[in-house]
Amino acid sequence: MNVSSANVTVVVEYRDSLAKAVAKNVIVVALSISINYINAGLIQTFRKHQIFYTNPRYILFFHLVINDMMQVALTVILFIASYILYKIHVSMCCIIIMLALFTTENTPLNLACMAVECYIAICFPFRHVQICTVKRTLMLIGLIWVISMLSVLPDLFVTLATQPLDFFHSHVFCLRETVFPNPHIIKKRDITYIVYLVIVWFVIFYTYFKILFTAKTASKDAKKARNTIIIHGFQVLLCMATYADPLLKQALLLWFPKNYSDSLFACYIIIQVLPRSISPIIYGIRDKTFRKYLKKYLICKVSPQ
Repeated sequence: MNVSSANVTVVVEYRDSLAKAVAKNVIVVALSISINYINAGLIQTFRKHQIFYTNPRYILFFHLVINDMMQVALTVILFIASYILYKIHVSMCCIIIMLALFTTENTPLNLACMAVECYIAICFPFRHVQICTVKRTLMLIGLIWVISMLSVLPDLFVTLATQPLDFFHSHVFCLRETVFPNPHIIKKRDITYIVYLVIVWFVIFYTYFKILFTAKTASKDAKKARNTIIIHGFQVLLCMATYADPLLKQALLLWFPKNYSDSLFACYIIIQVLPRSISPIIYGIRDKTFRKYLKKYLICKVSPQ
């Protein structure tokens, strides 16, 4: 079996049996359809109600959901292609990998921004409206994409400068390492991920403890904000686990050599798929305002008359 996922990643030297390959693909497709179906309902709810358009929190959430839907779709395409096609054209693989990397690196940055918005809402409630405007939120989303592009695009430029033209007309197993093979890219990637880890976790911890110590009263909103940031932290932990992928693959091969493919499949589900199922829980179920409108949307969909 060979698996490629967002960051990516999973190359397995052993071939699965037909039954196991079908089962794994069915599980992945079923989970991706379920997640994207729920997220599509959240997007439809957001789109139909003007109240969400003026709230930075929901705008960031809307961007996170769109980003997650793209990431899930791209990783599933790579997963299925690894079984059916095995090798694809380098140019096509490069496009898919880059889009997958953009969406993968966007997620922790978006979660950090949502934690900061939550911190401002609790610690500076009277200045929240002035600080967190719709225009600044949209600029922040643009900045997230710029940062991700600055992290990924150098890989493409280095590859264009160092690889012969024939390489881009060949067919390869679609992984980041196969389309961007220069060893300097690997070193740059590791440094970038370390910086990401430090910055994002600093933001998560700082905002959490600030809310914890600022909210001296047992405010319901403060408690909810702390719980939300904890969930963000768990979600970031799962997302950023992809950054430890090379070490994780080596450890799995050492510990479970006979079940290597199954171990990597489990990691793919936990690291790539599970974090994308948490967002609907945070804002689709826990958030009182969004839950109210989501119920209306679901009721209208079931009973259109």
